[in-house]
Amino acid sequence: MTIHLPQGPYTPRTAPLDLAPGAAPPTSRTVFSAAHVVADPYADVSPDAPAAVDWDATLAFRRHLWAHGLGVAEAMDTAQRGMGLDWAGAAELIGRSAAEAKAVGGRIACGVGTDHLPDGGTPTLDEVRSAYEDQLALAEEHGVQPILMASRALVRAADGPDDYLAAYAHLLRQASEPVILHWLGPMFDPALAGYWGSADLDRATDTFLKVIAEHPDKVDGIKISLLDASREIAVRRRLPEGVRCYTGDDFNYPELIAGDEQGFSHALLGIFDPLGPLAAHAVRVLDTGDVEGFRALLDPTVDLSRHLFQPPTRFYKTGVVFLAWLAGHQEHFTMVGGLQSARSLPHLAKAYELADRLGLFPDPDRAEHRMRSLLAVHGGAR
Repeated sequence: MTIHLPQGPYTPRTAPLDLAPGAAPPTSRTVFSAAHVVADPYADVSPDAPAAVDWDATLAFRRHLWAHGLGVAEAMDTAQRGMGLDWAGAAELIGRSAAEAKAVGGRIACGVGTDHLPDGGTPTLDEVRSAYEDQLALAEEHGVQPILMASRALVRAADGPDDYLAAYAHLLRQASEPVILHWLGPMFDPALAGYWGSADLDRATDTFLKVIAEHPDKVDGIKISLLDASREIAVRRRLPEGVRCYTGDDFNYPELIAGDEQGFSHALLGIFDPLGPLAAHAVRVLDTGDVEGFRALLDPTVDLSRHLFQPPTRFYKTGVVFLAWLAGHQEHFTMVGGLQSARSLPHLAKAYELADRLGLFPDPDRAEHRMRSLLAVHGGAR
């Protein structure tokens, strides 16, 4: 039956992809999905109040990702860290997810930052280091791998590259196990412009590579989220042996994960939240050496990803949660901080069409019904 979307009539699929859970994790690449949080739709909160989280649904979604063989990157920007989820909520999320990971044998890493410092003002470098240490200690207490997230506070505190070098050297000396560094570009968070002490990306690259070169035993890898495939490849070729490149490029991930004759990227991606089962299956195909089969599965997903991550890119979370609702992973389209309003109805309708064409919805009829209900409430009858 045809559904009338803002972009025109569309006939939904009648059958999903057959991607049952229970497969082993991929072996040729380390693959993390950054995971969203599910809001409590009945909580009486204002947009700037602390997040009210539906913990049962949030943890159930993580079990879904683990069941398909993916690792979970917890309390990252996909979980609305800094856009609705404060540090108190993130700390609880890390603790609950860590316990769940232990219970099911799932792989987990978590974001460590400085977001419990006050917004605004200029913190001292000592305050920034201390804030990082507090969060690093919590991650290690729960036995999860830390991801040293880019810090808005460090941008305000640092005078140049040397301050970044000193701050990260201090933190890496504190870490008991190798961490993942994270370079999140300003398209994901405008407050991170000029990270690593320079707006010149070549100079910034030299700075973080110096951090890694001086502490290779404490760095598992670097997650690069700049949406620039050529820059990521160039960085990847300069990493010390044993230090991984985790792509955070939601525009070019198939080619970056597939790699070339000089290497490849692992993955830590927000788009693997809605693509989880398909992405895991594709990487397992890659495990067999079948690059063409891998690309045939994953290349068609890029249109959806580029749509969700279109500018302003930081609002991609709205599309991610919307697709989780259509897929039946949660019973409502409500987000912490009221972020469900951050994308237009035509944007969401196009996301539905692209995801349905890929067969991502386990129950296409339910997805269609929910899309129709959204159109009726927010778009009126046509």
